[in-house]
Amino acid sequence: MTETLPACPECTSSFTYQVDALLLCPECGHEWSPEADDVTGEIRDNVGNILADGDTITVIKDLKVKGSSQVVKVGTKIRGIRLVDGDHDIDCKIPGIGKMGLKSQFVKKVTD
Repeated sequence: MTETLPACPECTSSFTYQVDALLLCPECGHEWSPEADDVTGEIRDNVGNILADGDTITVIKDLKVKGSSQVVKVGTKIRGIRLVDGDHDIDCKIPGIGKMGLKSQFVKKVTD
């Protein structure tokens, strides 16, 4: 019994294949998760709000900075995020730490 994989959402190629939890396209190099939110291109925060470039977010959990003794504390406000493809789907500049990639599951959108 063979499982039919979805076509690539970027180039619509039917030659997709799966590696661990990700689907990959050999033609354009796009990687995505087979979950419904990722296929539609929406990135959501921990409570389900849709994130967009330029949004302001807060961190909902203490996060250790890899390769450092620093910690991003709960409640840290981050302005002007940028959404990217990949495991860490948010690029941002954290006050006092610098540029960093975050996972959307650890943040909450700030609504004014």
